[in-house]
Amino acid sequence: MKKIIHYITIGSFLFLMNAGCNKSVKGRTDNLAPLNPQNIDLNAGTWKTVLLTRPDTFAVTAPAAINSTAYVAELNEIKGYQKNLTGDQEARIRYWAAGGVLRWNELMRELVAKYNLPPYQNADGTYPIPSAANPFAYPLFPFANPPYAARAYAYISAAQYDALVACWYYKKLYNRPAPYKTDNTVISKASQTDLPSYPSEAAVLAGVTAEMMKLLFPTEIAFIQAKATEQETATIMAGAATRSDIVAGEALGRQVAQVFIARARTDNAGKAVGTPADWSNLETTATAKGETPWYSLEVPKRPPMLPLFGKVTPFLFDTATVSALRPPAPPSTSSAQMKQETEEIHELITNPARENIRIVQFWADGVGTYTPPGHWDAIAAADFINKNFSEVRWARDMALLNMSLMDAAIVCWNTKFFYFNPRPTQMNPAIKTLTGIPNFPAYISGHSTFSGAAAAILGYIVPERANAYTAMAQEASFSRMAGGIHYRSDCAIGLQVGTNIGNYAITRAKNDGADK
Repeated sequence: MKKIIHYITIGSFLFLMNAGCNKSVKGRTDNLAPLNPQNIDLNAGTWKTVLLTRPDTFAVTAPAAINSTAYVAELNEIKGYQKNLTGDQEARIRYWAAGGVLRWNELMRELVAKYNLPPYQNADGTYPIPSAANPFAYPLFPFANPPYAARAYAYISAAQYDALVACWYYKKLYNRPAPYKTDNTVISKASQTDLPSYPSEAAVLAGVTAEMMKLLFPTEIAFIQAKATEQETATIMAGAATRSDIVAGEALGRQVAQVFIARARTDNAGKAVGTPADWSNLETTATAKGETPWYSLEVPKRPPMLPLFGKVTPFLFDTATVSALRPPAPPSTSSAQMKQETEEIHELITNPARENIRIVQFWADGVGTYTPPGHWDAIAAADFINKNFSEVRWARDMALLNMSLMDAAIVCWNTKFFYFNPRPTQMNPAIKTLTGIPNFPAYISGHSTFSGAAAAILGYIVPERANAYTAMAQEASFSRMAGGIHYRSDCAIGLQVGTNIGNYAITRAKNDGADK
């Protein structure tokens, strides 16, 4: 167990070092200019939402007139802040002005990395399971492994998107100018645009994200609420919104979040751990087919990671499509092809090429990292920064990416536990991996499935980078062969399945109204 964690931690460190050669993801976002969209997408209130049936599902009352006593008092609040801003307050204004979707995604990745730690075994050799009902007990809830992380990123991104579509609907309806437009003594410390300020998009994001993150990371409620308050206060200090803009926006965001929370509570994720009877049945079924079943190589053996995650309700298609997307069976464990593919992996990890080691380390994304879905979020965010998207378009594009990654996790895990196929290290103990051995079956490769889906939808969103995304996906896929933990068929089929899932996101993107 300690050896596995050591390898993954080193890989994570070297990932950051490699990223640092081109400026690390975090470093690239420390000193960004304020978000300055090329297009404010004023008609985004008409875009197709994910769960909301219509953008005015939740009523937002009309704001006070800009010549009212109440509004003048709110302008005075802004001026009072701006008269005595400290260096720390200025820094927070700059931080949040770069974009709320970006900043919340970064915070989410940090939490995933913090909670991406498998529990240590009990004295009797069994393993404790994190409990949402008692999140502060050891092990802390959640264990933010790749499927959990993919689902968390998806719920937050999709909820942010729906909330901002509703926000844009009311912005256009009420058309109240930003404070710096109504009073020239209010200094704009963010970009100046013609986007109406009521309700505040920053507060919508703070409200919807805080509610979703409290569900997903219940031990971090104080931290999450502090960040939401920080964003809202920074937006007022920046002259971008009045107090009533903020209050209306936060209320709208929190209401939208409840729609997604209700779905999350019934999407079967809570049952994904399974039971000892489920785990035993998987092995029995594989053996009955004449195959060698997968088993945990940890000592003591650890239960499989979320074996019933393949039954979670997807976003981009229905549950019947999950089975339809499941690929044909892998090579039989007794076949010549399986023997050949196992030998290929043994040859790859024997005196590995230096470039292969770099690839393995860069894409390791194991314990203590923000997982493969988070890695693709970081890649997307770095590219979206250069596109000058509006906040609502940022949310839409991250939602498309993360819904495809969650659905990729569902189809991948459905496949893994349907076939229950052993890893190369099980078929040939002479194979010593260059990274940790994941505690779930081999076929199909999770990295490959995630990467195929991400490359497909990102290639649609940023078409000039499509070839680069495809190359990254292929490298991420190959990293699992070079690391000794997947066969060629795991990776090749995983990439194709992922691409098929990404195509569902593309179909949605072509019909959501955002590109018209």
